[in-house]
Amino acid sequence: MFREAAEAPDAVRVQIESNLELMSELGEMLRSLAPRAVVTFARGSSDNAATFARYLIETRTGVLTSSAALSVSSVYTARRDLSGVVVLAISQSGASPDLLASVRTAREAGARVIALVNVTGSPLAQLAHHVVPLRAGSERSVAATKSFITSLAAIAHLVAAWTNDDPLLAGLLGAPEQLAAAWALDWSEVAERLRDVQDLYVIGRGLGLCVAQEAALKLKETCGMHAESFSAAEVRHGPVALVRPGFPVLLFRQSDETRSGIEALAAELAGQGADVTIAGPSSSAGGITSGNDARVLELPAVSSHPAIEPMLLIQAFYRVANALALARGCDPDHPPRLRKVTETV
Repeated sequence: MFREAAEAPDAVRVQIESNLELMSELGEMLRSLAPRAVVTFARGSSDNAATFARYLIETRTGVLTSSAALSVSSVYTARRDLSGVVVLAISQSGASPDLLASVRTAREAGARVIALVNVTGSPLAQLAHHVVPLRAGSERSVAATKSFITSLAAIAHLVAAWTNDDPLLAGLLGAPEQLAAAWALDWSEVAERLRDVQDLYVIGRGLGLCVAQEAALKLKETCGMHAESFSAAEVRHGPVALVRPGFPVLLFRQSDETRSGIEALAAELAGQGADVTIAGPSSSAGGITSGNDARVLELPAVSSHPAIEPMLLIQAFYRVANALALARGCDPDHPPRLRKVTETV
């Protein structure tokens, strides 16, 4: 896991350079098609990447984007009218049976299928109209790392090409160097803070919600922790009632309209006695730390385009997740009862 996560900057660089012409063609196709909706098909870490796709596509294009319930096709065998719809299928292996069944049904229902997949010779790639290689290279650890980051990069590249968003493309071109800088950040205090923790909340919002989801998943997989992810808005609708003095909360923020809300929630939780850890570029007000409040830990972060910052945050997190797993006596490469390809139906 550690070695593969460290390879993310090079993988993203290769992907961007190799896919430039392909993304330009897909951007032109999407502008011409003008889809009435986008539906994402994915599981696990890839589904967390799909959360990023939803926020980025809807905020940049205005096109309704939603995550498919794969069992509607794979178990219930229901038929839907997907004419004029783009299906964005995201997968490392491209081999999960329920994903394949759903994509096959969607294609038969009239959808245009774009596959973001690492294994370009996979069954998923063969089903798709268009294949975007993630180019993450070999990923042997059960816990996906660089394939998640390359999925975010591919989504950002696709949307930049679709909308002719030059600032987003420029931010993406700088991502490999920034990923390397994020990997070098010192988040070691997190491992010490969470070493004996069993339950915690992981919170993000908007483009950064995918980071909270992915971090919570990795804490479950590699560290054996009960970590729940929430939107900074959704956590107020009930889950906040469980926050007691000493309850650990990990928050992620990015430099967009959601940052002030994340910081306000962090300050509120710290005021209630929670142990708050917050990562991401702070606002001009200087973050949430008040005095020498030991309950608040603000982590260093690399600033970038708001749509690039989520991948930088998760890159820094992967390093500390690996360290935390080892500190807790877990093997991050071989989580119990998990396999690299999960064959759900």
